[in-house]
Amino acid sequence: MPAPEREPARADEHEVTPLELFFDLVFVFAITQVTKLLTAQPTWNGILHGMLVLAAIWWAWTTYAWLTSATDVDEGGVRLAMLTAMAAMLGVALAVPGAFGGDAVLFGVAYLLVRILHFVLSTIVAGEDPDRRGVLLRFAPTAGFGASLILIAAFLSGNARIVLWVVALAVDYLGPAVIGMGRGWRIAPEHFAERYGLIVLIALGESIIAIGVGAGFALTAGVIVAAALGLALVSALWWLYFDVAAIFARTRLMQASGLERARVARDAYSYLHLPMIAGIVLFALGLETTLHHVGTALETVPAVGLCAGAALYLLAHIAFLWRTTGRIFRRRTVGALVLLALIPAATTIPALAALALVSGVCSLVVAYEAIRYRESRVRVRHPDAVI
Repeated sequence: MPAPEREPARADEHEVTPLELFFDLVFVFAITQVTKLLTAQPTWNGILHGMLVLAAIWWAWTTYAWLTSATDVDEGGVRLAMLTAMAAMLGVALAVPGAFGGDAVLFGVAYLLVRILHFVLSTIVAGEDPDRRGVLLRFAPTAGFGASLILIAAFLSGNARIVLWVVALAVDYLGPAVIGMGRGWRIAPEHFAERYGLIVLIALGESIIAIGVGAGFALTAGVIVAAALGLALVSALWWLYFDVAAIFARTRLMQASGLERARVARDAYSYLHLPMIAGIVLFALGLETTLHHVGTALETVPAVGLCAGAALYLLAHIAFLWRTTGRIFRRRTVGALVLLALIPAATTIPALAALALVSGVCSLVVAYEAIRYRESRVRVRHPDAVI
C-alpha cells in the first residue's frame, strides 16, 4: 500500500455548498424509499424493480454532481433553479415505492422534469463557452430520450415496462462511454471526490436507519446483539471506503487533467459508485430483516441481500481502486468471495448467526489491512508525519 504522491494545489476548487447538501437531502430520502420498496417486495421481482429505480435516481443525481462541481451554483437565479430541481426530485422520491405500480406516471413525469431542469441549468452555467455547449448538444439527446422512455414505460405493464426501463437506462449510461468525453467536461477534483464520499456516507446512514427500524420497540437480547453486529458491519464498510480508498482515488483525480480527469471521474465515480450504493441498499434490506427475525433463518432474498450486498460493495471497491490505482486489492477480493459463499448458510442458520458471519468477514478484512499495512496507511493518511 504505497503512499500516493503529494496532492498538488488546485486553483479551480470550491467548497461543497449548503445548497448542494440541501439538494442531497432529497436523494437521501430517495434511497430510503428504495429500501422501503425492497422491504415491501422481498422478492426477485422486487429486487429488480428496486435496482432499476436506484439506477435511474443515481444517474439523475450524478448529473447534478457534475454540474455543481463545474461551478458554484449557490447564487441568484441558478440557486432558484436548483431549488426547483430539488422539488422535482422530491416528486421522484415520493413515487419510488410505486414506480412500477400506481405512481409510475408521477415518477416518469417528475423524473423527466428533473432531467430537463438539469439541461436548463447546464445551459445557463455554460454561457458562451463553446466546449461546454458542445458537450450539452452531444449528450442532450441521450438524456432526453432515456428519461422519455421511462415516462412512456409508465403506460405499459409487465415485461414490456421492464424492457423499456432497461433500454432507457442503457441509453443514459452508455452515452458518456460511447459518445466519449469532450473538452467541455470540467470538475473541481477535490470537490467532486468529496461530494461522492458524502453520498456513500449518506447511504451508510440508511443502514443505520435500517437497524433502528428493524429493532422497533421489542429490544430483546437478540435484537440488541444484532444491532451491535449491524453497527460493526456498517463501521467496517465505512472504514473500507474512507480510511485510504477515498484518499487514493481523490489523489489520482487531482493528478489527472483534461480528458483523462473526466474519464477517471466518469468511470471511478459516476459508474463504479453505483454498485457500492446498490450493495449498501441490498445489505440494508438483509439487516432490517435480520433484526425482525433474529432467531430464524432468513428467506432467500434477504439472505442474498445481506451477503451479496456486502460482497457487491467490496467488488465495487476492487473495481474503483483498480481504476484509480491500477492495482487489485486481494484482501477485499477474498472477502467478497467468502461473503458470496456464505449465502447458502445464511438461509439455514439463524439470522443473527448469519449477520455475525458477515460482520466478522468485513471486520477481518479491515483488521488485516490496518495491521498488515499500518506504516503505509499512516503515510497515506498523514503524508507530513514522521514515522
